[in-house]
Amino acid sequence: MANSGDKSTRSFSSLVVDGMERAPSRAMLYAVGFKNEDFKKPQIGIASTWSMVTPCNMHINKLADDAARGVDNADGKAVIFNTITISDGISMGTEGMKYSLVSREVIADSIETVVGCQGFDGIVAIGGCDKNMPGCMIAIARLNRPAIFVYGGTILPGCHNDKKLDVVSVFEAVGARANNKIDDAELAAIEAKAIPGAGSCGGMYTANTMASAIEALGMSLPNSSAQAAISNDKRLDCERAGAAVLELLKHNIRPLDIMTKKAFENAITIVIALGGSTNAVLHLLGMANAAGVDLHLDDFTRIGEHVPMLADLKPSGRYSMAELVEIGGIQPLMKELLNAGLLHGDCLTVTGKTLAENLANVGSYPDGQDMIRPLDNPIKKDSHLAILYGNLATGGAVAKITGKEGLIFSGTAKVFDAEEQALQSILNGDIVKGDVIVIRYEGPKGGPGMREMLSPTAAVMGKGLGKEVALITDGRFSGGTHGFVVGHITPEAHVGGALAIVQNGDQITIDAESKQLTLHVNDHEIARRLEKWQAPAPRYTRGVLAKYAKLVSSASLGAVTDNLD
Repeated sequence: MANSGDKSTRSFSSLVVDGMERAPSRAMLYAVGFKNEDFKKPQIGIASTWSMVTPCNMHINKLADDAARGVDNADGKAVIFNTITISDGISMGTEGMKYSLVSREVIADSIETVVGCQGFDGIVAIGGCDKNMPGCMIAIARLNRPAIFVYGGTILPGCHNDKKLDVVSVFEAVGARANNKIDDAELAAIEAKAIPGAGSCGGMYTANTMASAIEALGMSLPNSSAQAAISNDKRLDCERAGAAVLELLKHNIRPLDIMTKKAFENAITIVIALGGSTNAVLHLLGMANAAGVDLHLDDFTRIGEHVPMLADLKPSGRYSMAELVEIGGIQPLMKELLNAGLLHGDCLTVTGKTLAENLANVGSYPDGQDMIRPLDNPIKKDSHLAILYGNLATGGAVAKITGKEGLIFSGTAKVFDAEEQALQSILNGDIVKGDVIVIRYEGPKGGPGMREMLSPTAAVMGKGLGKEVALITDGRFSGGTHGFVVGHITPEAHVGGALAIVQNGDQITIDAESKQLTLHVNDHEIARRLEKWQAPAPRYTRGVLAKYAKLVSSASLGAVTDNLD
């Protein structure tokens, strides 16, 4: 019969393995490698998102081993388990992309299911691709057991003709090829060289944005967001995370002690300063919902009025995440923001220390670097993430406007009821200067799944129309998207939002200064069109997409599936 050991750190595993009646459980665990003494130790679940589906996650099985070693060396018992991942980059522009945001919920549900069933006392979750990270964090918040998130790390840049490449380079090369700016051989060369190995997409796209946000939130060890996927630093990060979870257990520090409103404000501040992905809005809202934190779209506006965009990182800038790693990652930026009073230094973190204590000995960036601007010389004096309202978005919308493409755009609507239709029109040359591309029925319920519009936005950039056309949608955007774009429009078209009744030739204005998204059609005409509008039949009636469409909330609430009150 197993000795109970110290139940203060085994409040969950003791229920599974302690006592005479739990002998069958212990018998099964002997078969997977437990020894008698392991039953006295805290059990730490290592949630691995390993998969050969995508380079973002192809190395995470080895990182999970590193984290397990850290747990075992600190006198815990690690148990590795897997969850799924999908690849946005591979499925982008296809029907399969509808499963992308859905996978965030599947990942959260699966981690919650395994940890809850198996009685793990703590969690190390390792994520690499866009939806892994918020999926892991939603599960961690729901479970509220001592936990640390580890980022799988960034990919290194590809290279062709002395030009650094990443996956977005390929999407934009497709548009360039359609415009006869490059030939087939050049496209093939870019395609073959853009992705050199393991790691998440290399700009300040969604993966690196969310990794940085989670570090600022206090749920990763310092510098976890800024390490190459294949590096000794990343292996050590995993080992340290394994050991650190046991310290959290000893001191009874739980995720909801860390994931406070002020901590989420810190995460938003870092996303803005880095020029991060619009997906951060959706994911931080979803994570806050799971944590019971009262976070809203308007919090992004409130914080964004005082926080400048400082990072010259892709997609709108020049540098990759790997280059930011070389100059120190986000820690010096956080120190500067803390000194300026833009971060809450008293927030608790997974080190057991406050954010200010973690940053106490952090130095400045090296002299001469121009990747992270000083606060008195920002790229943009306020946030690049503009929350817009208006008669096209009474529930809000999210624009990504760095200022490089201007702050106001007025143009003529060209309307498409699916992403594929819009992409083909762009590639065929049907989109011209002054057009506002409207892509609808791509929202959480309507898609279903809220696809990312990287294929059409990249095609626009490749065609050289980035400053001459705009794109609005009830879908969302890849972190690799840049240009004059507005997504997350709510209410979405499928539920009768005004986007559903926009017609070709209507005039639309996007105003990032007044934060308005306006359809220049009078209220009477909008009401007349809506009265005639009929909701389309669901695109899926069985399976995971049908279930998702029935459960999912509005994008303005984070597109969550467990907001059932």
